[in-house]
Amino acid sequence: MFLKLWSYVQVNMWCRTKLKQSKSKSMKRQSYSYSNLQKYDEKNGHVHDDTDYLDVQLVQYPDNLNLRDLFYFIAAPTLCYELNFPRTDRIRKRFLFKRCLEVILGIQLVLALMQQYMIPSVRNSLVPFSNMDVTKATERLLKLAIPNHLVWLLMFYVTFHSFLNLMGEVMQFADRNFYCDWWNANNIDTFWRSWNMPVHRWAVRHLYLPLVGMGYGKLFASVAVFFVSAFFHEYLVSVPLKTFKVWAFMGMMGQIPLSFISRFMEVKVGDRWGNVVVWASLIIGQPLCIMIYYHDYVIQHYGESLIQDYGQTT
Repeated sequence: MFLKLWSYVQVNMWCRTKLKQSKSKSMKRQSYSYSNLQKYDEKNGHVHDDTDYLDVQLVQYPDNLNLRDLFYFIAAPTLCYELNFPRTDRIRKRFLFKRCLEVILGIQLVLALMQQYMIPSVRNSLVPFSNMDVTKATERLLKLAIPNHLVWLLMFYVTFHSFLNLMGEVMQFADRNFYCDWWNANNIDTFWRSWNMPVHRWAVRHLYLPLVGMGYGKLFASVAVFFVSAFFHEYLVSVPLKTFKVWAFMGMMGQIPLSFISRFMEVKVGDRWGNVVVWASLIIGQPLCIMIYYHDYVIQHYGESLIQDYGQTT
């Protein structure tokens, strides 16, 4: 919600600034489909050339400043605000039913994997991790990595393919580019640019490009993007757990040196090894972060005595 509101305010500020400079209310963007514009003219008894459709039904600033426009943007599966979004002609009921079914079944499968495999593995990692037993902690880490990665892949599919397409179909939102082929990424930079397209577009549009436009270097702007992303990752973990740690923050900032490593592997060894670095960071990094946060959560909220009692019973 914060990212959406930030985009809404900033885009309208750009429009207002441009309007003052040009003294013309011409803030337009072609977005409606050809068939929609054709139906509009047929309904009103008009016949035009193809070029005439460009100026029909396009919202201009400040006509977009109303609650209906704001609520549509809040519900739409995008983080970047536009005066005119691309729209579809109709809601495809069969497509909508498939996406609903995928969301329901996907969530049930995720919950089953978490309860059956992840939660027992996380609990069993508490004592070895607390005692710094490297051998057993590594074994627990690898045991947790498999179900955790399956859950992560399922959550990705349910969120970015099923749910966002479901919302896009309901809202008749035509821009469905929610992800690219991140699984083929040869380095960390390519992965972060392709796996979460809504966030990537927001970061480029409202953070990276403004910083570059202010005269900062591209490296500084990239580090700033990772810093903001690291802050939100830490915030989303620390608030529900009611504990402030920096592991998620450090994990995200650690992507910067990891990007250099993956690029080095890509250039010196080959594209395949760069892709191996990407997948290894996903498979190992996430369960390690889960184990660390679970250990710190137990220590802070229940004390070390619980770990000792749990160790005696296992």
